[in-house]
Amino acid sequence: MLTGKLALVTGSTSGIGLGIARALARQRANLVLNGFGDPAEIEHQRAGLASEFGVEAHYEGADLSKPDEIEAMFARIAARGAAVDILVNNAGIQHVARVERFPTERWDAVIAINLSAAFHATRCALPAMQQRNWGRVVNIASAHGLVASVEKAAYVAAKHGIVGLTKVVALENARTGITCNAICPGWVLTPLVQKQIDARAAQSGQTVQQAKIALVSEKQPSQEFVTPEQLGELAVFLCSPAADQVRGVAWAMDGGWTAQ
Repeated sequence: MLTGKLALVTGSTSGIGLGIARALARQRANLVLNGFGDPAEIEHQRAGLASEFGVEAHYEGADLSKPDEIEAMFARIAARGAAVDILVNNAGIQHVARVERFPTERWDAVIAINLSAAFHATRCALPAMQQRNWGRVVNIASAHGLVASVEKAAYVAAKHGIVGLTKVVALENARTGITCNAICPGWVLTPLVQKQIDARAAQSGQTVQQAKIALVSEKQPSQEFVTPEQLGELAVFLCSPAADQVRGVAWAMDGGWTAQ
């Protein structure tokens, strides 16, 4: 159980981040949610987590592309008399284009959210973790942190960078109670991906199940999507005493994608 620990999960208002937040709350960790979305829906999620699991749940709307807003978020957490014990760097965005046509502003945005934000959040979280000699940094990388795909230059570069950052943080804190690891998901069945499947089915005349298998089979030999719940349980494991010596790992959960 993670009773009394405070977990900050970035990009946790939907999808993977929300699944991880739920898994941590189930272990009685208090939460700080972060992300964009409809304010009413975010409040519904926040209140629901607090009520369902009997934990404290706060929301921070910091724009992670801005280092000063990340620093201000940590300052507000400290002002409440708390400190982050578990940091899950999950927030991410995507843009698809060939390198020669990749808009420079989209490159900068992807790197800022997918890589630099994780660095800034980690540097803000580490001092309090070091003071208490306990902490967990879990970086949500991607199969694209281990292999590449065309037209995803910024995303692949950022996710490879996340894997490298993970190793450095793990090594710098190797003789402490702080661990840092990366999870590398393949295709994850989120509401956004489900919309892609539904659209593909409608356009091709396939059933939704056929469209799902066609999409996931392009990369994952299992022909099954990873779920946010599965990722959440892996994050819980990485926060447990059983994972005390799991340090600097890039853990693939990708249906065999990177085993090929």
